[in-house]
Amino acid sequence: MTTQWTTSAINAIQADYQRSADTHLIPLELPVYPGVSLYLKDESTHPTGSLKHRLARSLFLYGLCNGWIREGTPVIEASSGSTAVSEAYFARLLGLPFIAVMPRCTARRKIEQIEFYGGKCHFVDSSAQIYAESERLARETGGHYMDQFTYAERATDWRGNNNIAESIYRQMSREAHPVPRYIVMSAGTGGTSATLGRFIRYQGHDTKLVVVDPENSVFYDCYHQKCSHLRCDTGSKIEGIGRPRAEPSFIPGVIDDVIKVSDQCSIATLYWLEKLLGRRTGASTGTNVWGALQLAKQMHEQKQTGSIVTLICDSGERYPDTYYNPQWVAENIGDLTDTQATLPKW
Repeated sequence: MTTQWTTSAINAIQADYQRSADTHLIPLELPVYPGVSLYLKDESTHPTGSLKHRLARSLFLYGLCNGWIREGTPVIEASSGSTAVSEAYFARLLGLPFIAVMPRCTARRKIEQIEFYGGKCHFVDSSAQIYAESERLARETGGHYMDQFTYAERATDWRGNNNIAESIYRQMSREAHPVPRYIVMSAGTGGTSATLGRFIRYQGHDTKLVVVDPENSVFYDCYHQKCSHLRCDTGSKIEGIGRPRAEPSFIPGVIDDVIKVSDQCSIATLYWLEKLLGRRTGASTGTNVWGALQLAKQMHEQKQTGSIVTLICDSGERYPDTYYNPQWVAENIGDLTDTQATLPKW
């Protein structure tokens, strides 16, 4: 039975969506690779500043329609920050208490944004601890553990006309190469890559989905070793992507390849991209673009033409204390000089 509050809550989320515009698809010229076009889907322009706005909306609708979230239900989420920011936004929209369980190393700006939307932050020492702690808090508060890592791949309607994959192909329709040869995506929950891969197959597109994986993450090894039980003791330094375990929403069968990207490559590409865009992006965008550039180079060497699409996941304004702090980078990432020298120049 649907309650009046649930109907009102769903309508509030749908009205918020109706007020929002689609995110831009930005062409990035690659003169050193003629015939290869690179596009950046700018997810940083969502109301909460990241790709995770889409996921948070889907998770709330999923929880409401399943009867898991009711009036006054505390919502708990395990997150590295961006999903928690977006979920705090929707929790405030619905008048619900929200608690984010995050590693202590989460960017300060993300913490401030969660609190701005009325959420509370509960910290743990490592990313591997967020799952059990979220379950414990949900039990103690009588709340709902949103569990993005399990439900990301099933909460999103990958067949519909309101997902990121459909948006990419619609926006590409008048380009010189409207069907991308590659879509490049990093994995956190694995939900976005699942949506992209399923949509590609459902629509019969001649596009390969390539996932890029940072250091201290198991997705690369899980994919190539065909083993979902691998674990990593050290957390990823690239916020928002890379996990210590293969999350339930990571679907290897819809992926064509996984590329490992070093932290130095991610951050060096971050600075390279800033000069081209005139603004800052988050580190996961550096990971995405590094992978896309390797594929562009490969296409050029094989005398292929076509397009590549990847994502700007969030804005760099969230990371002044880390990725845009030279001292932090020197201490945690290392010297970028050699890596920067390998990036295209024009």
